Amino acid sequence: MPKIISQQIKDLREKTNISVMACKKALEETNGDMAQALEILKKEGFKVAEKKSERALRAGIIDAYVHSNKQAGVIIETRCETDFVAKNNEFLSFTHDVAMHITASLPKSVKELECQPFIKDLNKTIGDYKKEMIQKFGENIEITKFIRYDTSSN
Repeated sequence: MPKIISQQIKDLREKTNISVMACKKALEETNGDMAQALEILKKEGFKVAEKKSERALRAGIIDAYVHSNKQAGVIIETRCETDFVAKNNEFLSFTHDVAMHITASLPKSVKELECQPFIKDLNKTIGDYKKEMIQKFGENIEITKFIRYDTSSN
């Protein structure tokens, strides 16, 4: 078995934002293969998200994104379990990224939104992005609702 070096763990952590221990474990399971480790972490994220999906959402935020042309924008509500996560900069960034995505991609519902490829990373869907955040924070997270405004629509 090849020795896993700290740089490999650091690189995987930077790509995924997942804990150092989870990254180390995935690299050990794959004998240092980064692509396979990423796949393991993705599958693990789905399992974690599924387990947490029934937990109560008692905190959250509302955010807004307005496109630079001032012609379209979104108000979005995302919910989580605790104020600790609701105030976390990465949760705030996640919510803002999703609002920006909605402005650009015109989903009709949250369900449709979660199936769309994320505009900042076409290799994952918004649903995948949400599951990554659930795995990272260890809390249930939901995009509960959004409203899109557009001056070109009547």
